[in-house]
Amino acid sequence: MKIVFDERQLAHEPGSYFRRGATIAHPEQPQRAILLRDALLAAGHQRVFPADHGLDPIVAVHDPRFVDCLMHAWDELGASFGPDPIVPTFHPQRRDVRPAKSLLGRLGWHSTDTSCPITEGTATAIYWSAQTAIEAADRVRSGAEGHVYALCRPPGHHATIDQTMGFCFFNNAAIAAQHLRGRFAKVAILDVDTHQGNGTSDVFYRRGDVLFVSIHTDPSEYTPFFTGYSDERGEGEGEGATLNLVLAPGATAADILARYDEALAAIRAFGAEALVISLGLDMSADDPLSLVGMTREGFEAGARKIADLGLPTVLIQEGGYLGP
Repeated sequence: MKIVFDERQLAHEPGSYFRRGATIAHPEQPQRAILLRDALLAAGHQRVFPADHGLDPIVAVHDPRFVDCLMHAWDELGASFGPDPIVPTFHPQRRDVRPAKSLLGRLGWHSTDTSCPITEGTATAIYWSAQTAIEAADRVRSGAEGHVYALCRPPGHHATIDQTMGFCFFNNAAIAAQHLRGRFAKVAILDVDTHQGNGTSDVFYRRGDVLFVSIHTDPSEYTPFFTGYSDERGEGEGEGATLNLVLAPGATAADILARYDEALAAIRAFGAEALVISLGLDMSADDPLSLVGMTREGFEAGARKIADLGLPTVLIQEGGYLGP
């Protein structure tokens, strides 16, 4: 299998962030990508580098003002706020208010929490994380490869059309799916991260050409809290093209694999011609953020079920974090 990765993705080094009343070590560190890269290379997979596909595939799913804000924040504010990361702490309580002229105010407008600090290398890392996703999708879209793994770091599935959240800046899975739409009429996204991919849902909630299926821990007790419930089915042309398959805390590998079966049945019924996997590894029982009990054997069984679909597939790395 081809794996796509660029070391420029390591440039984002957040160090720590504010969570539950305390400053803690940030779990989304460069080392997690290094570990994945080295394990894949040791297993014999072929590594390729992404080409520079530019900003157009990114702004195809994101508000251009949001993209511009993230790409230029450090250049404009780093001299005043650096060397510490820039963390906006003012966020709009309603979306019918006005964005600010100040770049710091715009950063607050374009973020939902304090988990996405801007560092000197953030723009470089998030740009090449997105390019990694685009490269993988491009190889599948062209027919050159049947399946490609994009080692995206930072991850992306919490990033909405115009806001960061949960360690995510650009939504790599949404960018990849939109790029695949250049060839395939119907694309499905299967998100198996332990958190609902609320950002991906935001991008496609009113569209009927991309099916979004997410298997995740009950959001009434777990991030993202405000979306990801089973009665959220999409709106307008997207009615029925969103499927949230909720897991109770403590769910076993067998429980999770039963949800896989539901997800794959929906993808078949949709008539998907290509597939994007938001590959969160944080369902693992030993992940520091997990409330469910996925096992190595469970991941392998899930992978076989997905492979049995026989669809052109892009795998996008999402969660999966280092222990304390």
